[in-house]
Amino acid sequence: MKYEVDERGFYGEFGGAFIPELLHHNCEELSQALKQYADTKAFKDEFNLLLKDYVGRPSPLYFAPNLSKKYKTNILLKREDLNHTGAHKINNAIGQALLAKRMGKTKIIAETGAGQHGVATATVCALMGLECIVFMGEIDIARQAPNVARMKMLGAEVVPATSGSKTLKDATNEAIRYWINHPETFYIIGSVVGPHPYPAMVTKFQAIISEEIKTQMKEKYGKENPDYVIACVGGGSNAAGAFYHFLEEENVKLITVEAAGLGVESGETAATTIKGTEGIIHGSRTLLMQDKDGQIVEPYSISAGLDYPGVGPLHAHLFKTRRAKFLNATDDEALKAAFMLTKEEGIIPALESSHALAALEKIDFKPQDIVILNLSGRGDKDLETYMKVSEKYS
Repeated sequence: MKYEVDERGFYGEFGGAFIPELLHHNCEELSQALKQYADTKAFKDEFNLLLKDYVGRPSPLYFAPNLSKKYKTNILLKREDLNHTGAHKINNAIGQALLAKRMGKTKIIAETGAGQHGVATATVCALMGLECIVFMGEIDIARQAPNVARMKMLGAEVVPATSGSKTLKDATNEAIRYWINHPETFYIIGSVVGPHPYPAMVTKFQAIISEEIKTQMKEKYGKENPDYVIACVGGGSNAAGAFYHFLEEENVKLITVEAAGLGVESGETAATTIKGTEGIIHGSRTLLMQDKDGQIVEPYSISAGLDYPGVGPLHAHLFKTRRAKFLNATDDEALKAAFMLTKEEGIIPALESSHALAALEKIDFKPQDIVILNLSGRGDKDLETYMKVSEKYS
C-alpha cells in the first residue's frame, strides 16, 4: 500500500528511528512486542471490549443540522469529544497500556501538551494498576490547569518541563531523557511522532475512528466513503486515525488543519508544512520548523495540543505526495469557530478541534457533499481561555 509504513518504519522518505544507541533496545523490544501481541485475538478482544464498555465506543457520527444549513452542505461530526476522558487520546492509551502489561512493564511515562493524553494515560494506569509519570511543559501546566488536577487525582506524578518554550516539544524531550535513564519504563507516546514503531503503532490504535466512520456511513447513506474528512494536526494522531481507512480511497478528500498562531508569517506559528523543512525531531525524519543550522524554531499556538514544531512522518508523506490538503487556522479563526459551534450546535469544542472547524470557512463545498469533521476533543479544559475572550467572540 502506498501510504502504509514499511518494515524500516518509513512512510516514503519520512519516519525511521534516529535515536541514541541507548534507546535502540527499548524501540526494538517494543517493535517485537507489537508484532507478537497486537494482532492476536486475545489482545484485540480485550482492546475492543475496553473501547466499548469503558470508553463508550463507537463514538456517534452526528449530522449537524445547523452547521449543514450554514455551510449549505452535509456536515457530520465524529464525536470523539464524547469518549471517556473527553478526547480521542484514550484509544491509543488503552492500546499501549495493554501492550505494556504483556511486556511485564509496571511503570509508565508519557508526555502531554493540552493534557488530554496525560489524562488518558493516567486513567488507564489507574485502571490497570500501573505507576504513572507525565511530563508537561510549565506553560501548559498553567494554561491547562483542569487536566493537571485530573492527572493528579488519578494518581499520576506531573513533572514540569522548564526548558525551551516550556510546551509540548520540551515535555517530549524530558520524557525521552527519562526513558534513556530508566529503560525499564514503558513510554506511551500520545501522537504519531517519535521513532519507529510509535507513529505506526499510534495510527493502528487510532484507526478505530475511520473504521467506525465507514460502518456509520454505510448505515446512514448506504456507502462507506464521504467526500471529505477534516481533522486538525499538531503531531497528528486524531487525523491519522480519521484518515487511515480512507488513505487508499483517492476520491475521499483529506483535509488537515494546522495552527497558524498569530499568522504564518508572524514568527508566532505552528504551521509546520508551510514554515518547515525536512529534518529529524524526536527520533523521526519528518517536516519540522528549524533554522538554517538545524536548530528547532519554537512554535506557537493558543492551542496547547497543536503547539508542536513538527508533524508525524505519515502526515509529512501525505503532504509531500499531495494526498492530503494542508490548511491552517489562526488563533482568531479557531476562537471564532469554537464560539460558532457552541452557538449553532450546543457543543463546546476543544481548541484543537476548533482549528479543524475553522476550515469550514475555507472550502467551497457542493450541496450534495458529505463532509466529516473529526471533533477530537471537548472544550472543558479550554474554558478559562474561552472566558477571557468571550466578550469579543460571543
